Amino acid sequence: MISCTEFIPAYSELFKFIEGKSGKEGIQRFWNHLADHYFEDLRDYVDQDGIRGCWEYWSHTLNEEAADFTMTLDEEKGEFAIDMHHCPSKGRLLELGYMQPYPDYCKHCAVLYRLNLEPRGLANEVDLSKCDEAKCLFTVSRKG
Repeated sequence: MISCTEFIPAYSELFKFIEGKSGKEGIQRFWNHLADHYFEDLRDYVDQDGIRGCWEYWSHTLNEEAADFTMTLDEEKGEFAIDMHHCPSKGRLLELGYMQPYPDYCKHCAVLYRLNLEPRGLANEVDLSKCDEAKCLFTVSRKG
C-alpha cells in the first residue's frame, strides 16, 4: 500500500499543472472545491466545540502525519495556534532532488482552512515567511 506521504510530490505537480493550464484562478478554484467537499471532520469539531475543536482536530491529524509542532489554546481569549517546527509535507518536497516544489505549495493550507473556519466565526492567519524551511505559524482566533 502506498502511504499518504507518497502523494505529496504528486500534489505539488498537480498544483503546477492546474496553474499552468488555468492560472492562479484555476488553482484557487481547485482549492475552493477541496475546501467545500472535504474537511467534514474539521467542520464537525469546530461546530461542536468552537475553537477547542481546532485543538482536537489538529491534535489528531498532525500526530498522524508525524509533524514536529507545538500547539497552544487559550479558550478564554479565543486563540489557537500551531507553531510548525517541521512540516512533513513541505519537508519532504524540499528533500527531493529531482523536482522543484510548486512555489505556492504551502498556501493551500491557508486557503483550505480559512474557507472552513471563517463561516464558523473563526479567523485564521498563516505566516509562511519560513515555509522554505518547512516551518510556519498558523493562528486561529474568534472573530470580533
